[in-house]
Amino acid sequence: MTSESQAEAGTAESQGPVEIDEEMARHLENKREELFEKLGIRDEFPQEVLDEAEERTEGIQQQIADEVDERDDLREMTTWTVDPIDAQDFDDAISIEERDEEYVLWVHIADVTHYVNPDTAMWDEAVERGNTVYLPGYTIHMLPPVLAETVCSLVPNEDRLAHTVEMHLDKETLGYDEIEIYKSVIRSDARLTYTEAENLLDEPESADDLLEDPEVDLAEKCELVWEVADRMHEQRKEEGSLVLNPARDRAHTIIEECMLKANKAVTHKLMWDRGVEAMYRVHPQPSPDEWDEALREIQELDGVSIPADSWDDPRKAVNATLEEAPGRQLDKIQWAVMKVMPRAKYMNDPFGGHHALNFEIYGHFTSPIRRLSDLINHWIVYTNDVPEDLAALCDHASDQQKDAEQCEREYKDFLQEVGLDPSAVNNRGIEVVDEE
Repeated sequence: MTSESQAEAGTAESQGPVEIDEEMARHLENKREELFEKLGIRDEFPQEVLDEAEERTEGIQQQIADEVDERDDLREMTTWTVDPIDAQDFDDAISIEERDEEYVLWVHIADVTHYVNPDTAMWDEAVERGNTVYLPGYTIHMLPPVLAETVCSLVPNEDRLAHTVEMHLDKETLGYDEIEIYKSVIRSDARLTYTEAENLLDEPESADDLLEDPEVDLAEKCELVWEVADRMHEQRKEEGSLVLNPARDRAHTIIEECMLKANKAVTHKLMWDRGVEAMYRVHPQPSPDEWDEALREIQELDGVSIPADSWDDPRKAVNATLEEAPGRQLDKIQWAVMKVMPRAKYMNDPFGGHHALNFEIYGHFTSPIRRLSDLINHWIVYTNDVPEDLAALCDHASDQQKDAEQCEREYKDFLQEVGLDPSAVNNRGIEVVDEE
């Protein structure tokens, strides 16, 4: 998300939906159906899958009560979610604690595989879909929404089943001293929008309006996780991780860095401690000539200069340039880089690493509601059971992601053609109004 789109998202909380008439609504629906047919994207769920989802969401609290004794009980820990204002489900939450020699960061992910496993029709459907497709004002879900919006949504003040990544971080280096991954029961104390999280950092007393229990130390914890996330962010840049959006606000930085740290931790455990195959995220690097082409294009932009001491590492060169470049040139710099970047893909062998992040090994774990890779990695972490066709699943997930991105790109172009702003539609939604 660019700094401009972040600003638009921040103001969406005070704006109403984009209004269109019934004719325009039909026009948009026809375009979506055309794209779905062209790209083979499944919109409607089979009835069997919907019935199964409904069945798995019955008697939620009893299900959770039956699980408590078999899991780590983290319900007394200060825990909260941060999501866009229009988020329909909250599948990740965070907790943090400062100790004498370390920080302990917990990332809690909805335990989707408790409900969706290889013996269910929902799993088969998720494999077919590969991912959730997000179009402005319209979402094609990987899993039935009834599941994502109930048992797999970490709503505040209700017990939920989670898969927790507990990371003990060295205070000086922020490296992993210890990583634990386990099933848990959590109870989120607050559901924050990005704007509310920003306000909380500025005005700690605003926590009183966000909490059911005034004794919860949410403001203090939010400040602590921001301090740690900011250090993680700066450390990533220093180590050569490409950061194409230098103006990311504090709330987004917290979530991005915590999720990256958790994903990296899980992949570390899977590869180095267990040596198992999983759905790793591999991002090849551009050739030296391609990087040279991008840097030359950036250097020729009006008002832009690449610092002389950063040319040896193209990622650091881009980071340094973005921080000093005029705002009007940021999109052009980002585009120059994106043009030469190979596509990231899922592979059952992690070696080759993730070039943009500059991670030796990386994979996805934090979004099992919307990505097949995360769902499968949850299953592997829990059972150590690697699907026999994992290599084919990796290729399929990569292809489905490519189709989803093409669908989003073409739909956004269409919205512009008919006079609608894709960012406004994306941030505010659409309302169909009767013509008078």
